[in-house]
Amino acid sequence: MKRVAHRFVLSVVFALAAALQCAAAATAPYPVKPIRVLIPSPPGSGSDVMTRAVTQKLAERLGQPVVADNRAGAAGGIALETLSHATPDGYTIGTLSAQNVTGMLLKTVPVDIPNVLSPVALMISQPYLLVVTPSLPASSVKELVALAKQKPLVYASSGVGTVVHLGMEMLKSMTDMDITHVPYKGSGLSMIDLMSGRVHLAITNTLTAAPLARSGRIRALAVTSPRRTPIMPDLPTVAESGVPGYELRSWYGLVAPKKTSREMILTLNRAVAAVMTAPEVKERLAADGAEAAPPNTPEEFAGVIAGEIKRWDAFLKRAKLNLH
Repeated sequence: MKRVAHRFVLSVVFALAAALQCAAAATAPYPVKPIRVLIPSPPGSGSDVMTRAVTQKLAERLGQPVVADNRAGAAGGIALETLSHATPDGYTIGTLSAQNVTGMLLKTVPVDIPNVLSPVALMISQPYLLVVTPSLPASSVKELVALAKQKPLVYASSGVGTVVHLGMEMLKSMTDMDITHVPYKGSGLSMIDLMSGRVHLAITNTLTAAPLARSGRIRALAVTSPRRTPIMPDLPTVAESGVPGYELRSWYGLVAPKKTSREMILTLNRAVAAVMTAPEVKERLAADGAEAAPPNTPEEFAGVIAGEIKRWDAFLKRAKLNLH
């Protein structure tokens, strides 16, 4: 009987110890271990460079390593699907971009973003550049439109359904240009063929295009944002170049699996806000033609996502696109 009683007491002690350990873990300040950020694009891409610029400072702010994990493929679908099935414990989060939203609408991203992911914070916005091969006899948007109406031109994109693909189709519909789409697996490959003249024009991110334009290997005609970019202040916008109302911007934010606790999301949100307002981060992003987003709530970021879905869904319904 004494042995049975002894075993019973030990089992109760162990059970209480385990319960106390779980309670302590639950009440421990977050985070207490490294955080993994899934990036839905390859190393060196715009999304990768922008995310890493933030996560380095985010680690300092949170007091724990923030590890970048590139999961490229399927227009971001691989990373986002992995994230949607991750444990919602605050230690696996991911980058979401405007391109992922258009991919969802076109079914290349097999994830219902608003329903399986929780917005954390909008981090960055960035314009694109409209660029042409140097041999093309067009030095402005008006000259490009006139030339495209005289003979068919070929444009490159970083893939079917990407923001730059749809952005070029939107420009095509607003100007009646005769241009044909050639998709590539990334902006880097498309720029190689643009430099050589195999394709005539493209819309691509400033991170990729600005150095090539400055060196004369491609020609930049306009920036796609509503106002000029500090990285190339002499470059006009597409809207002021004869296509009023045209606007195309990229953005990047952080998201977490659904059911991640509100407290953890707010902790991350506050840390992102502090990082994005730091002068050194703003300067680092400005060098690549990007802008740090002002402090915003998870609900405000959710509004950005909803607005993008509404905008592109409306365009896709009225446009007749060849998505091949």
